[in-house]
Amino acid sequence: MIKLFYKPYLYYNLFIRHKIQNKRSTYSQFQEDLFINNFFKDKSNGFYIDIGCYHPVKYSNTALIYNKGWSGINIDLNQTSIDLFNIARKRDKNICAAISNNNEFSEFYFDHLLSPVNTLSKEFSDLSYKNISRNKYIKKSIQKFTFDKLIEKFNLKIPNIDLLNVDAEAHDFEILEGFDFDKYKPKIICVELYDTKLELKEKKFKDYLTSFKYSLIKKIGPNGIFCYKS
Repeated sequence: MIKLFYKPYLYYNLFIRHKIQNKRSTYSQFQEDLFINNFFKDKSNGFYIDIGCYHPVKYSNTALIYNKGWSGINIDLNQTSIDLFNIARKRDKNICAAISNNNEFSEFYFDHLLSPVNTLSKEFSDLSYKNISRNKYIKKSIQKFTFDKLIEKFNLKIPNIDLLNVDAEAHDFEILEGFDFDKYKPKIICVELYDTKLELKEKKFKDYLTSFKYSLIKKIGPNGIFCYKS
């Protein structure tokens, strides 16, 4: 997109197309935000980490609680998504980065400026092209970080995490593998349970998170919500 039109495009997307100025009762794709809000009993000062945040309101699991006073860190590998968050989420720290289970360089499959299916997975991008997007992906290179390495890179201080939200288009399990659950213990985790073949792998996620004292308390659409049991 021509640079001259980029900023107007962002504002059009937020205020005309998605009308972020109009508060809603739910923003999530499957109303996960209602369950999260009820779980925390309308808490007004919580803290979240949203990995694969995509958009400040569209399909967002954190917009509702942000409107109630929460704040957090939003991370996405698409710079356009982060530019939207920088406009719409002034209390939050918004970072363009790819989170994974290692700190290596990787291929990144880019669909379009605001696609919900940009991904690190070649297999997922192929299936998405056939079944979802119909756009031909552009292959780019990006450095991956574990969550801990990213926090170190940006010298961030992390308070107690109430919500860890992960929606990374078939790279969700790798993100959890790279998350230091001995150091950080989110009260709940909302994560998409797909693998790279767009198959739900509930048992795989349950077995892994159970080892860190998390139990599945709710299944909503393709997402599992896990709660920490101390």
